[in-house]
Amino acid sequence: MTKLFLLFVIVQCIYFIGTFKLYVKAGRKAWEALIPIYNTMLLMQIINRPKWWLFLLLIPIINLIILPVIWVETIRSFGKNKTTDTFIVILSLGFYILYLNYNTNKLIYIKDRDLKPKGTLGETISSLLFAVIVATIVHTYIIQPFTIPSSSMEKSLLVGDFLFVSKFHYGARIPMTTIALPMVHDSIPFLKSKSYLFSDDISKKETSIINMFQLPYLRLPGFQKIERNDIVVFNQPADTLRDMDNFSPDRNYYKPIDKKTNLVKRCVGIPGDSLEVRNGYVFIDGKQTKLSERTKLQFSYIVKFKGQFLSYEEACNILKLYDITDGIAFDYNSKEYFVQATEEAITNARNNPYIQSLELRKKNKGDQDFKVFPHNMNYNWNADFFGPIYIPEKGKTIDINLKILPLYKRIITEYEGHQLSVRGNQIFIDNRHATSYTFKQDYYWMMGDNRDNSIDARFWGFVPFDHVIGKPIFIWLCWNTDGKGINKIRWNRMFTTVAGEGEPRSYLIYFVITVIIYLVYNKYMKGKNVR
Repeated sequence: MTKLFLLFVIVQCIYFIGTFKLYVKAGRKAWEALIPIYNTMLLMQIINRPKWWLFLLLIPIINLIILPVIWVETIRSFGKNKTTDTFIVILSLGFYILYLNYNTNKLIYIKDRDLKPKGTLGETISSLLFAVIVATIVHTYIIQPFTIPSSSMEKSLLVGDFLFVSKFHYGARIPMTTIALPMVHDSIPFLKSKSYLFSDDISKKETSIINMFQLPYLRLPGFQKIERNDIVVFNQPADTLRDMDNFSPDRNYYKPIDKKTNLVKRCVGIPGDSLEVRNGYVFIDGKQTKLSERTKLQFSYIVKFKGQFLSYEEACNILKLYDITDGIAFDYNSKEYFVQATEEAITNARNNPYIQSLELRKKNKGDQDFKVFPHNMNYNWNADFFGPIYIPEKGKTIDINLKILPLYKRIITEYEGHQLSVRGNQIFIDNRHATSYTFKQDYYWMMGDNRDNSIDARFWGFVPFDHVIGKPIFIWLCWNTDGKGINKIRWNRMFTTVAGEGEPRSYLIYFVITVIIYLVYNKYMKGKNVR
């Protein structure tokens, strides 16, 4: 906050130095250019633009779009209407205004200038600009489209599902990265370069000048809390990828929270829960979680075929008859082929004359997997048998010692920003001996419904609330990569809700009827006006 305040003061000083003579030229006092907010309200009056533009300047990302517009409007208010002037003020990041400020004797203030764009091109640019602003506000604070690229939530959510994710259910998060391209995530499409200004070298986390433009975590009020078994979109806490589509970076990259890879999983544990995984099923406080009919769990099964297939595709096509669509994988240690499927699919597939057997593939309790959180030799956990583990709740205090420290070390250091060290058998937090710790925020446990083909909290631990993006509410399109022609679209999934009881119900027909009524009504009204 101190850095942000100093940055704000510096910006205000530069603004005053670069504009005070223009204020005088417009009939105002020089000192009025020095007072924050008030000076911007006056500027809107000087350039003959509405005062509500001030609010656009206060919205992260949106202000990057509106700032060049204000620069251009400012110079045009003082007679600089040429295309070269427009390019210069934009390319100089507004500093051309500072130059004009000290050459005011050559300027004429145009109080009541014509604000209508000159020509069709000007009108088009103006319309597109405000369309981008509106779309960015909706995208950032209300609802955002996402796609499902991987099968970690099969068969609850399918690869090819296009989702609308609500930002207002849990409260929209204010962007922390203030200098970034609107409506793109961590990389620029096609160029594959970083879409935001931030030093991804962790050693420069606190010292890099460009990191000063980061805002602290803030969230608007929501009207709903995350409930157990909600499907949630969030930023992957342990993300170190260069961009979310490249899984083999040349090194680890440190990323701001809101630019970490977006994931969608089911929240199987909420703050205050004691969670355990037994044979792949989740238990909360010792009781197995009850799931809705719409939740489709998949597990791993060893598959053996009768005879020899001509190709991998031929074997996959047999399995697809039973909605086993995740492909066939091979375990090089056990030399076995396995698939991911629901219990219902397995029951049906066992009747196929080409399939010899399908047997559940599970690890044994006590078999240690170092890929599994907390990656510590004192915890003999694996993806099928995990826990019990306490999920931290904001304001709750727990006793800490060397035994449980591996579970909460990342929370204390990375998510809540403390210095932690171990000296002998003692734990020190911010150089103070600590035997307990009080959590600053809520944490959640996220897992995929495709239990044996999901990289989730079992591998990287807790998800802090400040990493939560929103709640998927609607599937507006589902693209079937295996389909042909009209079957490229899964029509029965279009316009279905994500949550709810029973099988998903498509509201596509209601949408089509609404569109037809609107078009007919619109045509009727136009015809009436002609008469």
